[in-house]
Amino acid sequence: MIRRVVFNQKGGVGKTTIVCNLAAIAASRGLRTLVIDLDTQGNATQYLLGGKPGKADRTVGDFFESTLGFSLQPPPFVTYATNTPFDNLDIVASDTRLEDLQVKLESKQKVQKLRQALDKLRGYDAVFIDTPPALNFYSRSALIAANRCLIPFDCDEFARQALYTLLDNVQEIRADHNEELEIEGIVVNQFQNRAKLPARVVAELREEGQPVLEQTLSSSVRMKESHERHLPMIHLDPGHRLTLEYVTLFDALD
Repeated sequence: MIRRVVFNQKGGVGKTTIVCNLAAIAASRGLRTLVIDLDTQGNATQYLLGGKPGKADRTVGDFFESTLGFSLQPPPFVTYATNTPFDNLDIVASDTRLEDLQVKLESKQKVQKLRQALDKLRGYDAVFIDTPPALNFYSRSALIAANRCLIPFDCDEFARQALYTLLDNVQEIRADHNEELEIEGIVVNQFQNRAKLPARVVAELREEGQPVLEQTLSSSVRMKESHERHLPMIHLDPGHRLTLEYVTLFDALD
């Protein structure tokens, strides 16, 4: 079972969009797919549950809260999953309580609990984990639980400087907590191939030996419609250029 985390400490780089669209493609290929929404904003939850996160009976907050108890056998992780309107695609929904729970979870050193839960998870072929835009308890939990890490990147000089720190942080977590974690690649999002600055930044990163993927994702107003209608691109417009870019990225990863 592939357990992929999409992570960047910078906000606005498209983590949630990439998670949900890659997961939707996986599910459309017949893979039983689970999305885990660890971002308190809950955008992945809203995207995949039709803008009605209240449809989830249980959440990732319920899971983490259960790890604070004294039960020797907490409920299986699968019991926290909610069906989405899309075949083969489930989500463990976000929860506004995550921020309040974080201090308790850190103080009781529960950062391994997600990994332990996913080690026991059965019935899924692929797991995609959406993370908050910070290196905090939840993103560290995700990096420890995953075996692949995909890093979204927008072609901005400030983002470039932050990328080096991010790569160091991921490698440190790999060395200290999760030797199975592989940096799958840096995916350039909202790429403008006719603009000089993005092309130069990407070329320089590749020259440095950074793992920048050949597959890029362009910008499109169609994605805004995808968000508004709560339909990943593979369902909204299968033949659209951006959809095909996501399919190409998915195929390259798998």
